[in-house]
Amino acid sequence: MKSLSPSTVSSFRKKVYGHYRKYGRDLPWRRTKNPYHVLVSEVMLQQTQVERVIGKYEEFITAFPDFASLAKATLPKLLRLWQGMGYNRRALSLRALAQKVVNEYGGKLPSDEERLITLPGVGKYTAGAVLAFAFNKPVMFMDTNIRRAYIHEFLRDRDNIRDEEIVPLVRQTLDMRNPRKWYNALMDYGAMLKGEQGNPNKRSAHYVRQSPFENSNRQVRGRILKTLVAGEPLTVAQIVKETGMDAVRVKKNLADLEKEGFIKKQRRRYGIS
Repeated sequence: MKSLSPSTVSSFRKKVYGHYRKYGRDLPWRRTKNPYHVLVSEVMLQQTQVERVIGKYEEFITAFPDFASLAKATLPKLLRLWQGMGYNRRALSLRALAQKVVNEYGGKLPSDEERLITLPGVGKYTAGAVLAFAFNKPVMFMDTNIRRAYIHEFLRDRDNIRDEEIVPLVRQTLDMRNPRKWYNALMDYGAMLKGEQGNPNKRSAHYVRQSPFENSNRQVRGRILKTLVAGEPLTVAQIVKETGMDAVRVKKNLADLEKEGFIKKQRRRYGIS
């Protein structure tokens, strides 16, 4: 394990906090400590750019202000609000999570990792982010921006860097007194590096370039759901015409969406469940 000197830790924190004071992003979910609001933002931010999340987050919170309202959400309304975000399974997981929180925890989000990671759609990263940002707990977690900051600052001469090498650095430099502020600052510093330093994450062993969206199954699924959410149930031929996608791929994705509980087939027509 690479051990950092106190002066190195202090210097790094000063650099990160200095950047945050000058260029920190004013994001709506940073203005709240409400665990539900924080959780919603973290689920939305999975695999989705910040700019796309900002407007949707506020619209979603207005429509579903708490776990109880989200738990009762109809699928058509939920998917309409999620339009444009992609990865629609997240919306289903979020509603299932809300139902579990209401039924098992009285509508109050647990504040420990052990119980958080039992909730639908919540892994170690999301649990850590919620604990830090909603409860200000000094937990250790990592995302792409955090990884990028440590690779740039401490592992500049290395390639194929594994997260196991970065975790001790994150732990040693964590601001135990204010983890909420520290992680916000660290993420903004890492986001800046992507644009200015040619994305240091390319030297990570875990780096994976996202597959193109155009003509992907994600695009086909998204167009199908957008079409069905907008109106009445449609036949396969009507869905193919409305989406403008290949008929074979539309049929395959309709079958998948039906299995996953997004849509239902009745009398040769498909509609939102």
